[in-house]
Amino acid sequence: MSVHLTADNKLKKLIVVGDRVLIKPLKPSEMTASGLYLPPGVQEKEKVQQGYVIKTGPGYAIPVPVDDEDWKPDEDRVKYIPLQAKEGDLAIFLASASTEVMYEGEKYFIVPQSAILMLEREEEL
Repeated sequence: MSVHLTADNKLKKLIVVGDRVLIKPLKPSEMTASGLYLPPGVQEKEKVQQGYVIKTGPGYAIPVPVDDEDWKPDEDRVKYIPLQAKEGDLAIFLASASTEVMYEGEKYFIVPQSAILMLEREEEL
């Protein structure tokens, strides 16, 4: 199962902040196309969840020296270290560190990248 975002996607208005990732959870019984499956016992005992990365934040902000260059656009004043997670990745993450949200009737998790244990990425050759 691959998640592709389109221009008319209902989530395009959402902006994920900082080092956080928006994840659409898989149902506990779902297995990925590659066969990755978390048994229910693991999910309950360890509070581990899996789902697809829908959106990512810009990353970790890097402190920039203060300068008097007011002519620079704002985006040139802030730099970020990008996240390892990318849209479409399957993420296995700690539910205890995530925040569950409902948006337009669907459940999502907002997860800091530090709570993601593993990513599965479909690389196209």
